[in-house]
Amino acid sequence: MKICVYGAGAIGAYMGGRLAQAGADVSFIARGPHLAAMQARGVTLLTDEGSARIDVRCTSDARELGPQDYVIVALKAHSVPGVVEAMQPLIGPDTAVVTAVNGIPYWYFYRHGGAFAGTRLESVDPGGKQWERLGPERAIGCVLYPAAEIVEPGVVRHVYGKKFPIGEPSGEQTTRIVKLQEAMTAAGFDAPIREDIRDEIWLKLWGNLCFNPISALTHATLDVITSNPATRAVSRAMMLEAKAIADRFGVHFRVDVERRIDGAGAVGAHKTSMLQDLEQGRPMEIDPLLTVVQEMGRLVGQATPIVDAVLALVKLREQTAQRDRAEMAARVAAAEHAREAVGAA
Repeated sequence: MKICVYGAGAIGAYMGGRLAQAGADVSFIARGPHLAAMQARGVTLLTDEGSARIDVRCTSDARELGPQDYVIVALKAHSVPGVVEAMQPLIGPDTAVVTAVNGIPYWYFYRHGGAFAGTRLESVDPGGKQWERLGPERAIGCVLYPAAEIVEPGVVRHVYGKKFPIGEPSGEQTTRIVKLQEAMTAAGFDAPIREDIRDEIWLKLWGNLCFNPISALTHATLDVITSNPATRAVSRAMMLEAKAIADRFGVHFRVDVERRIDGAGAVGAHKTSMLQDLEQGRPMEIDPLLTVVQEMGRLVGQATPIVDAVLALVKLREQTAQRDRAEMAARVAAAEHAREAVGAA
């Protein structure tokens, strides 16, 4: 079984490393110092079981790898449209694309049924590029519950969790999803096949929708957001707006709002991925978590005033962060230029 992890950052390298340990033919698409370290020394996984170094073929160029049985897309969701063309060498006639991303995926309305079947979501798939070039028929949904972090280039620490629910858009138990489950189970993951993976996608999104932007705006960790009465109330209001939309699309939530909030609080003093991105100067994952909920609300005529307000604030926060980074880069460049001028004199 040939598996390429496209975006072998923390969670991607953790998934791929464990799959390789279990005997799958795994390759990584990565970049920067993390790629260089893995090319030189393999990927090192730090888990409760100890430290393990795994040799995996790593590259930044998909043309070196050729068609795969499975491509696990483990990028931040907002980064995917920009690499669709670069992914094409990995796509063969029978390749499955496993969308291991947060938020609503590009294929959401494929084989959805009802009035919105076949709808494309501009906020997560601008211009329909993923729908056209990857194809919704290739998609397998995968929801990410574990957390991992890159402690240094080439070294990934597993923080918590091993659950990766998977599912076909149609809900069928196809041969390809059964084989994927077998590989993931052999790797030590809990990978239940869901008849409606969309329920699982919304359950994860339910928390990301509110906790991520609130953390980016306040710099608070999950335990604080969920225990502070004011931010807990904002979270609840956003989740209820989202539920009203999801209900219109036939989504079933197996837990209620309070239990979902309490579950996030139980994780403890954890920084959300959006806060980590903000602190590290990376673009934040806003559209797949918030803008798409707004877009889906408008499809069914459901107002989202609280989501709209928080979305406006966090988008402005990102614009401010980008401006600050640009100004800092300009000051550094100016200082360097001044030093060179003094040296030349």
